[in-house]
Amino acid sequence: MLKLVDLSQDLYHGVPNFACDPQTAIFTHLIIADRGYNNAVIVTGTHQGTHLDAPYHFFDDGKTIEQLDLRKGFGPAWVLDFTHKKPKEEITVKDLEACGDKVSSGSRLIFHTGWDKVFPERRYLSDQPYLGVETCQYIADKGVACIAIDAPTLYPEKYMPVHHALLNKEAEVLIIESLMGLDRLENDRVILMAFPIKIVKRDGAPIRAMAVDGDIESFLPLFEEMQYQIA
Repeated sequence: MLKLVDLSQDLYHGVPNFACDPQTAIFTHLIIADRGYNNAVIVTGTHQGTHLDAPYHFFDDGKTIEQLDLRKGFGPAWVLDFTHKKPKEEITVKDLEACGDKVSSGSRLIFHTGWDKVFPERRYLSDQPYLGVETCQYIADKGVACIAIDAPTLYPEKYMPVHHALLNKEAEVLIIESLMGLDRLENDRVILMAFPIKIVKRDGAPIRAMAVDGDIESFLPLFEEMQYQIA
């Protein structure tokens, strides 16, 4: 049996955020008594909640959200179990080498650390298990297409070098952050679906991340020659 599992973080008024990011505000604009319908205003950052990083996030000449090849975030993905990692413990190159061929050209990797269980505590934004700089360079050198993690960033203390390693023009690894509920997945290989809001000329966007969990083998050939057209 197949299951469609929502891996997205709730977005709500006052949701915790990094100190340098805009505070999320969601408030009523109209109610049914006013005009016959409800309508609201959302003010939030492009990297709030479950979201996707575009290369433009760290490079002025990098691709923006509407230019991305979304096939990188749509297809079979390996779920890598790092729930044994402690707060502020590094996920190393040696850890990934132990994963063998799962870390290879074109692969999608979902890092399950269990850190989503800490949300919405303030330490969620600072004390996570993290991907080291050398680890991110290793991922880029392997030609990985997409990485996703159940933490708000890859490495809070060295966010610039890890993003530079993954988002530069030679690598352009798709980065998805703040997944939720990976412990509900029953298999170590799923079909990931992560599509950003099409915000033109911007550095990131919220996404509704989903996974198809179950017997997915018969669907895998569909992704081998899938074409992608940008409107």
